Amino acid sequence: MSSFEIVESKDLEPGAIVGLYTSVGWSAYASDPDSLVKAIKQSSYVASATDSAANLVGLVRAISDDISICYIQDLLVHPTHQRAGVGRALVDRVLKRYAHVRQTVLITDDEPGQRAFYESIDFIEAHDFEPASLRAFVQITNK
Repeated sequence: MSSFEIVESKDLEPGAIVGLYTSVGWSAYASDPDSLVKAIKQSSYVASATDSAANLVGLVRAISDDISICYIQDLLVHPTHQRAGVGRALVDRVLKRYAHVRQTVLITDDEPGQRAFYESIDFIEAHDFEPASLRAFVQITNK
């Protein structure tokens, strides 16, 4: 397992942020660095992971009303640090911070590893929720 440290702060170096988003192929975010930095600063909660050389290797950000909902907007881990506990540790920070909130939600792509990861940390895909099924809807505007 790689060594990493988690810090709760929105004050991150813009180049490191863009580099991390680029490393996981999130080009829609990385192509507009100013908006990406602004989105992170305006998030309700941000935690990041750095390696022993102080390189940014992971980030989670959440949007919340701090009462009824916490939405995990972004969770990303640099490919060289995936499967080393970074993502789990970042999500744990969000869940601890918002433990009093009724629902925590997120949207991710349908890559099988994503489902396995989120189910391993007790998330349930909306259509699998019981006792009553849930529906999730999304509208994404491409600019």
